[in-house]
Order: sequence, then C-alpha cells, then structure tokens
Amino acid sequence: MHGQVSSGLFFRQLGKAMNAGEGVDMERRRSSVEVIADILRLGQAGKTEIMYSANMSYFQLQKYLNYLLNLGLIDKVVVGNPSVTYRVTEKGLQLLKSIEGILEVLQLKEVE
Repeated sequence: MHGQVSSGLFFRQLGKAMNAGEGVDMERRRSSVEVIADILRLGQAGKTEIMYSANMSYFQLQKYLNYLLNLGLIDKVVVGNPSVTYRVTEKGLQLLKSIEGILEVLQLKEVE
C-alpha cells in the first residue's frame, strides 16, 4: 500500500511537470516529491528548522509532517518538555535515495 501511495504521488507530479512532450522549465515550483526529499535530507530537526530549510509555511509543514509520520518515513522524537524533533527512518532514507536517483535521471537535480 505504501509503495502505491509513493509511486502514485510521483507519477502525478511527473505528469504535471511534463507538458505535451515539452521539456521541464527549470524555474518551476518544487513538486511535492522534492519537498519531501528536502525534509528527509535534514535527518533530524525541529519544526522551525524544517519549515525554514524546506521553505514552507506552517500549514504546509503540518501537512507534510503528518503525511511522513503516517507512512513511517519519519519518527517523532521527544527531546524535552515540550521540545520535539523529527528524525528520518531507515524507510525514509531508502525513499530519499530513490527520489534523488529519479531527480538525477530526469535532470531535475544538479549533480554535485
């Protein structure tokens, strides 16, 4: 089930990116997949750091955190009272590797 959600999301985003066979505009907005990759790349961080690093609003942050938690791609870690951070899981790391590979093949990511 989880694989279907991830691949379905990817193909919907890919479909939006491609326009009747034309190339992808490099000045486009980030896809949901790229936002998820940005969050997963942080490893472990609090809400504020994630929000600023991934360049998103608080509403978007809540939506993505809940989504990633439900899929088991991140864990909530209590580091104090009431301090909480979010940490990428092994499953999240595997997804991140896959996303980065896809972005590279589609030439949507610069090679470092």
